[in-house]
Formats: sequence, structure tokens, C-alpha cells
Amino acid sequence: MAQVQYCGTGRRKKSIARVRLVPGEGKIVVNNKEINVYFGMDTLKADIRRPLELTGTSHKFDVVAKVEGGGYTGQAGAIRHGIARALLEADGDYRSLLKKEGFLTRDPRMKERKKYGLKKARRAPQFSKR
Repeated sequence: MAQVQYCGTGRRKKSIARVRLVPGEGKIVVNNKEINVYFGMDTLKADIRRPLELTGTSHKFDVVAKVEGGGYTGQAGAIRHGIARALLEADGDYRSLLKKEGFLTRDPRMKERKKYGLKKARRAPQFSKR
């Protein structure tokens, strides 16, 4: 018998997260590892849990996330975005709460490209008058 699950895709910077919400007691698994093992910083763990706590569903669903690309901060943001989208699929009434907190908006900030004649995107070579 198939189990009910809600899916959502989240993106941030170069990270892409595929998130599934499965009925459970609130476990969060990222790339087959417990959240406490995968993410070291408590702020990132709290950031991931915020959509669940806002909607009051932190003990209703287990979160299973596959995330790739980017760094740990971008990955945490992508998982949060994916959880918010999956919650919206689970219950459309959460839309106003999630929208108000900005969890449904994809963060458009990306790394600026390097320009020719410069060392990085804006860093110019050191100038010397002599």
C-alpha cells in the first residue's frame, strides 16, 4: 500500500533540494544522514525547521531531503524552500503564513561573475604609482 507523501523542490544559490514530507514524528534526514550529523551549525538546523514550526506541523511529518550543489548555507536555504513548497502541497491554507514569512520566495541572489582585467568580480589588481 502506497504511503501519502508531499514533494517540493527548493533552490538557493547553486543548491537544489528535493524534499519529501512523509507522515511521521518529526525526523529530518538529509542525504541519508540525520540533520544533526549533516549540519553542524544550530542556526542552519533552526532555519530548516522554521516552516514546520510556523505551520505547527513539526511533529506531523518526517522530512527526507536529497540536496546537491553549493555550500552548507545554500543547501540549508534550499531545503527550507523545498519544505515550504511541500507544505503548500499538503495544505493550501498554509499559503498566507508561508508567504508572509517569505518562505515561498526563491532567493534570487547569486555569485557575481568574474570580469576580465580583475582578480575577482570586483577586486582590481593592486595599483602602484611608481
